[in-house]
Amino acid sequence: MLQQAIKDKLKEVFSPLKNNYTFQVAVANSHPDKAQLTGLLDDVASTSEKFDVTIEEGKELEFTILKNNTPTNIIFRAIPNGHEFPSLLTAILNLDGIGKNLPDEAVANQIKGLKGEIVLKSYISLSCTNCPEVVQALNVLTLLNPNIRHEIIDGQINKEEVEALGIQAVPTVYANGEQMHVGRSSIGELLAKLQEKVGSEPVTSAPVEKEYDVVVVGGGPAGVSAAVYSARKGFSVALVAEKVGGQLNETVSIENMISIPQTTGTKLSADLMSHLKDYPIDVLENRRVENVSLKDGLKEVQTSLNETFKTPALIIATGASWKRLGVPGENEYIGSGVAFCTHCDGPFYKGKKVVVVGGGNSGLEAAIDLSSIALEVTVLEFMDELKGDQVLQDKLKTLPNVTIHTNAQTTAVIGDGNKVTALEYKNRETEKTETITTDGVFVQIGLQANSKVFSEVVETNRMGEIEIDAHCRTKQAGVYAAGDVSVVPYKQIVIAMGEGSKAALSAFEDKIKNKLVQN
Repeated sequence: MLQQAIKDKLKEVFSPLKNNYTFQVAVANSHPDKAQLTGLLDDVASTSEKFDVTIEEGKELEFTILKNNTPTNIIFRAIPNGHEFPSLLTAILNLDGIGKNLPDEAVANQIKGLKGEIVLKSYISLSCTNCPEVVQALNVLTLLNPNIRHEIIDGQINKEEVEALGIQAVPTVYANGEQMHVGRSSIGELLAKLQEKVGSEPVTSAPVEKEYDVVVVGGGPAGVSAAVYSARKGFSVALVAEKVGGQLNETVSIENMISIPQTTGTKLSADLMSHLKDYPIDVLENRRVENVSLKDGLKEVQTSLNETFKTPALIIATGASWKRLGVPGENEYIGSGVAFCTHCDGPFYKGKKVVVVGGGNSGLEAAIDLSSIALEVTVLEFMDELKGDQVLQDKLKTLPNVTIHTNAQTTAVIGDGNKVTALEYKNRETEKTETITTDGVFVQIGLQANSKVFSEVVETNRMGEIEIDAHCRTKQAGVYAAGDVSVVPYKQIVIAMGEGSKAALSAFEDKIKNKLVQN
């Protein structure tokens, strides 16, 4: 099943293993995927003497990983190939104490403090690009807290279970039998949701206070660039983020990075982290900034982990998030007909009717993607004409199962209590309300700057973008903004990187001229 080149690479990856691991398979002899699962695990096991495979009769199809003959709390009800193959490899490495995804001590203590027995179930698809991050994050929770059990469930293999739950988006996470999360996420976000659900008793509650020359908030291209440039100038630097890579982690293909003809968001995010590791930068992931204040010339940044970071120079590079419609029914049906990622959730709508809200590049690309899967695709654009590139418009008009409505203002998502059944919109020319029968709604209406927590410190425009000058300076001395969170035009990776470096150089210049504090 695995090519020899992959096996050779796995031998190298697994060479540091110190413990022994067993893939304990329980599968029905009649299961159509039995040979595929056992073949995959046999191939992986062949790459190290630390591995073994045992097979016993089961009701369906699943396997767990034993460490030194002791069961772990990670159960795959799936065949982890495709995008989930790295999740299997990462689980083994993490069990051995290896892996760049393992959290720092502050986050680990929060995980250890979660109360009670917790059963997590993540429903995934092997074609989903966002699922591995969630699967791997939940696996880490089980490693650090023995009271947590995690089942990874492939919806294609377990169709009846998925249909009974009404799941129409992946990843969907259940905690103790109740839906907790849908879509891409990080350890930090999932931990916060679990803390709210089950409560926690932190291993340590002692507040952390630390001072840096520069604090960068945000882990996307702008934030990483700002951190690297600051470190190169000799500053002590902390980078605070939910996850290094930011929006890149949601991007499948990148083909406009000059000198790199093609890469992926996941690969570029990994490259950014690797570059950060070349410098003495404190990379603090899996936490949110909850408050920013000014005191005695210093900027104080408080995080969700009871930390306070003080700095004379603050660089805000928090990027932007996908906008939501803000109409009745949208929140209620996220994961049950309302979706944001066609690559992840498109397969659920094979042979069904879908609506794409948004006529920019994202919306047109989504419609083109869905046209090969869905029975009918309807595109709604608020303005009187589509805003996407002409080449995409031309392609869209050649597709027989795509209908376009402009001057269409979405007013409500309608459902039957379990799933989406229709979408309501107002024709802005006639003022008439129209209803489209649909099985799913894909929201593709652009981005919203992640600036809310900084609104008391900096000025923003009506769209929430932080006002800056040509040097990335805000009107507050010692506070800078870079990338998609700022008013800089054209939200592109290469531009964000340039803006991040510019913000760091401006901070360096201001330090030399003693301008980091308001006179």
